[in-house]
Amino acid sequence: MLAKSAPLRPAPRLYLATPEIDDPARIMTPLADALASADVAAVLMRLAPSDPRTMMSRIKVLAPLIQNSGAALLLDGHADLVARSGADGAHFTGIEALQEAMPPLKPDRIVGVGGLSTRHDAMVAGETGADYVLFGEPDKTGDRPSAEAIADRLTWWAELFEPPCVAHAANLNEAQVFAASGADFVLVDDIVWNDPRGAALALTDVATAICQGFGSQGSAQRADHPNGDAG
Repeated sequence: MLAKSAPLRPAPRLYLATPEIDDPARIMTPLADALASADVAAVLMRLAPSDPRTMMSRIKVLAPLIQNSGAALLLDGHADLVARSGADGAHFTGIEALQEAMPPLKPDRIVGVGGLSTRHDAMVAGETGADYVLFGEPDKTGDRPSAEAIADRLTWWAELFEPPCVAHAANLNEAQVFAASGADFVLVDDIVWNDPRGAALALTDVATAICQGFGSQGSAQRADHPNGDAG
């Protein structure tokens, strides 16, 4: 009797990052359209630098729109604003920032981390208790690994570790490749907000690319186990 193959992993979900927000009114309509166009698991809110009171007001304007859509609201940094604003968590860059943020935010809030330049950094993040690790985002100079290197890191993580992995996709092809490589979530930003057709159509295209990538991964796995459903 042939052993059954391992069940296919769930389809990756969308993680949408906003542009840097200084005036919430400018993004409210395109954000609402985007959230209505696809299944978005979480929104990463990036705030333009300002005083805490002003940033709090920006968060509170957009939080109901995001959370009422069923998406989690994460702040890009600003651990001190998470609980006061009602956000669901925050994302941090680098191990040191992650470790500083853990005590006030865990276990009630989501804490994610990027800026993981080595596999060792990623493993330390997992051991520290990060709820997810992000691969492929640009650094402060705009540089990022090749798509092949990001896909390799995703596959490595997905095969060995339990916490979800997020892939930053700069284009539709990357979204498709990363979905096939093991990403649990695909984070997108500029390809949505800079699309002249509007954020809703752009995000729909990303969702389609993710489905295509995940479908190709599933087909490959089934081909490797042609009798996987045999009892």
